[in-house]
Amino acid sequence: MSPEITTYIGYSASVFIVLSFILKDVRKIRIVNMIGCFCFVIYGFFSGPLWPVIIPNGLICFIQIYHLIIRKKA
Repeated sequence: MSPEITTYIGYSASVFIVLSFILKDVRKIRIVNMIGCFCFVIYGFFSGPLWPVIIPNGLICFIQIYHLIIRKKA
């Protein structure tokens, strides 16, 4: 992947993360935050790999999926 596209993915990840702090609905917050974290995982893989970026954002993605899908059923 070209460095320009990787940079844009990193910036879009930051925008999604910041946007998740603006929202009030918890479900929307989790979805937007998960998209941002997923973009950071992609950014981390194509920029190195940058494990300090990939690992926490990957874990946060799974936590958001857990709360959106599995916890919703309970």
